[in-house]
Amino acid sequence: MSSTRTARSLIIELLNLDVREAVLSPGSRSGPLALALAAADEAGLIRLHVRIDEREAGFLALGLAKASRRVVPAFTTSGTAVANLHPAMLEAQHACVPLLAITADRPARLRGTGANQTTDQRRIFPGIAYADSVKGLAEALSPGGPAHLNLELDEPLLEAIEWDFPQTSVVGSARAEVEPEALAFGPRTVVMAGDDARQPPRILARDAGWPLLAEPSSGSRNGEGAVVAYRLLLAHSPLAGQIERVVSFGHSTLSRPVTSLLGRADIEIIHVGSQGTFPHPAGPNVRFVDAVAAEGSDDRSWLESWLDADRLAGAAIDAVLRAHSLDGTTPYDVARTISESVPPEGLLFVGSSNPIRDLDLVARPYTVGERRLIIANRGLAGIDGVLSTAIGAALARNSSRAIAYVGDLTFLHGSNGLLIGPGEPRPDLTIVVASDDGGSIFSTLEQGAPEFAATFERVFAAPTGADIGDLCRGYGIPHRVVAPSALAVALEESATGIRVIEVPLERGSRRVLAEELSTAVRDVLAAR
Repeated sequence: MSSTRTARSLIIELLNLDVREAVLSPGSRSGPLALALAAADEAGLIRLHVRIDEREAGFLALGLAKASRRVVPAFTTSGTAVANLHPAMLEAQHACVPLLAITADRPARLRGTGANQTTDQRRIFPGIAYADSVKGLAEALSPGGPAHLNLELDEPLLEAIEWDFPQTSVVGSARAEVEPEALAFGPRTVVMAGDDARQPPRILARDAGWPLLAEPSSGSRNGEGAVVAYRLLLAHSPLAGQIERVVSFGHSTLSRPVTSLLGRADIEIIHVGSQGTFPHPAGPNVRFVDAVAAEGSDDRSWLESWLDADRLAGAAIDAVLRAHSLDGTTPYDVARTISESVPPEGLLFVGSSNPIRDLDLVARPYTVGERRLIIANRGLAGIDGVLSTAIGAALARNSSRAIAYVGDLTFLHGSNGLLIGPGEPRPDLTIVVASDDGGSIFSTLEQGAPEFAATFERVFAAPTGADIGDLCRGYGIPHRVVAPSALAVALEESATGIRVIEVPLERGSRRVLAEELSTAVRDVLAAR
């Protein structure tokens, strides 16, 4: 089959798979795929996004796929371009996102020679479903996560033709109804909602009357049973020692108290999912199930005990933050301001490291049914590609307001995500940068202990001194510096296109502040 016919058949298959968005990084060997995509875009069949940086293209496709929950392909040419998709493919693999890498390859006869841009691209992404023909694409995508299609394209690459893409009816695969396991009452139970758990844990906690411990990107932190300061309660409250059963959903990796809870061998743990989303090798006390349901409503005294402790912890946290800053300038105040600025139907994309952990401690539950979407890259929790992922998510979802909250190192690491051609689709997205010139999360970990102070700045904090404003001007992105106390007003302003708000923060007191918050919660709970 000619390269042009292969490209045409691929577009037809993507349309049959209900693909609506595609990302392309230009190249020579992928030329016929590029022309086919441009024709599909012009016909209004697929919206095309072009990026010159393949790594950012992969993460843009990841964000589009995360927010739309549809397959989104990222197209590259041959050679090193393919390897640049690997970070996004790894994140998709561990977060079960339907990201599709479509890579143009040289003919097989050139492998093992010195032919230009020729390497062995087959199965270059270990553990990810693979196909080497358009016919095998649907099967590769059937497990539901990422997949790789590698196409050998031979000369002639380009032909002047009239593109047409006849469509067949899109047939969705019917999901088999799963009979939920009924959970009997008796054991003191908490419901844990990790990343991308969505609504099932909230519904279970509501129906059973159990405490809900929900990470910000779980999609579950709403309703009356959500415990906000759960990670400090797990660390300091006697209630933690009274837990007899955990029902876990999603991928919980955000805090050590939670991973310690899920690592306990003396309690019953039921995880809705598989070992791939459970943070420890499962022992005999851990069971994996497909779905659960409560047999009825439990005695609410257990839940009320958690909510009472949470109110005390919240008051203690607020008191410490006021003592540090009367006008709300701590990182936790900034995180709370951002959380409160997400309106109904809004989108918040949260970066790794401190932003999502700060949000975790102070973000109050949202009202059920108001359709806020809070997402993050928690599959492998890296800082790479975050801006592109956020841009992709904002492009894929018609939100009332879209905000991304990231640290300065995350912003700088992914700044090429702002390199967008003048004719490319752009979302309305406000990127808030917590700017403290370095990796402040390390100051709260073992690396921030006094005995490592001599080398901390260079090998952990890694300050750059970069001027974010100058960088934004180079990319043609509006930028301004806003004090933490003025952030709420700035976020209320209507914004068109992508803009960056830089919020200066001080990181020298990060470790002390975290310790004071922990101590305050411990003391107030001990005094009960």
